[in-house]
Amino acid sequence: MAKHNAGKAIGSDTFKLSLALAIPWVYAIVMQIIRDHTYINPDDRGAVAAIGNFDGVHLGHQTVINIARKMSDSTGTPLGVLTFEPHPREFFAPEAPPFRLMGSDARAHRLEKLGVEKLYELNFNAELSTLSPSEFSENIVWDALGLSHVVVGADFRFGKGRAGDSEDLTRFGEIFGFGVTVANLLQGDAGEVSSTAIRNALSDGRPRDAADMLGHWHRIEGVVVAGDQRGRKLGFPTANISINGLHPPKHGIYAVYADVLDGRWKGHYTGAANIGKRPMFNGEVANLECHLFDFQGDLYGAHLSVALVEYIRPEETFESMDSFISRMNVDCAEARRILAEP
Repeated sequence: MAKHNAGKAIGSDTFKLSLALAIPWVYAIVMQIIRDHTYINPDDRGAVAAIGNFDGVHLGHQTVINIARKMSDSTGTPLGVLTFEPHPREFFAPEAPPFRLMGSDARAHRLEKLGVEKLYELNFNAELSTLSPSEFSENIVWDALGLSHVVVGADFRFGKGRAGDSEDLTRFGEIFGFGVTVANLLQGDAGEVSSTAIRNALSDGRPRDAADMLGHWHRIEGVVVAGDQRGRKLGFPTANISINGLHPPKHGIYAVYADVLDGRWKGHYTGAANIGKRPMFNGEVANLECHLFDFQGDLYGAHLSVALVEYIRPEETFESMDSFISRMNVDCAEARRILAEP
């Protein structure tokens, strides 16, 4: 990373969790993504795989993956995850409000960090949606992917109309020849760890509570797009990424960690971000604008990952541009203070 004007590098995924889970943190592996189940390389068969949507890859999901990892280690077979894109809820209700905690790229990045070697990201389409639990078990899990063992959560549902459950999967595994392990649901300090509970925490402006359930900071990832450059003119240049298709956190100002994942400025930074429609400038579409502290590079086209650490204040309008700039200075100072805390 270039030293001049590059910002301060930080350890952006280290914080105290209220839920302790013995899961190795980062694995130096290159994950393979397999999307076409109609042709599978023989080397991609035989994996032990966790199955689910894994929206957020929270601690409950990590528990399921960790069980699969231990089994793959003991049998010398690859660790896999079987999931779907788009999310089945998006397929059946495309006009419903966005609910996802992460897009497919962000999910893949998180799964790779957890040591997943084979990501079977199947296209959830009309054909797949009509498979009965028995057909899914035979045609997909066994015939197409040749999985040796699968791990699911106790609330797992599958097949047309979500007709199958974990007991059905176990029974079909015995019939078709693959093993099945069912993981108990994870309970946190405030109850069951779930994507719904995490969405509620984010909607309330409680990113640390969301992080406690996720096992990592909630991140919004995307390619930096050109904005109106208003922030640059005001002395607060921002990197803008879309939140389209994602569950919107509470609108307002956040203290954030930011990771530039590629390009000249690749590295870890601190900053402040606004999520919302920018009422001061009559914005119509919500997005994320991130100001990186002590940074003077060009990030257009770079892949940016922004971790929400603490909510500072809601969006608001100001009587003058001077008062707006003054408040941004206060916000940035508060974000620096928050991020400097151990």
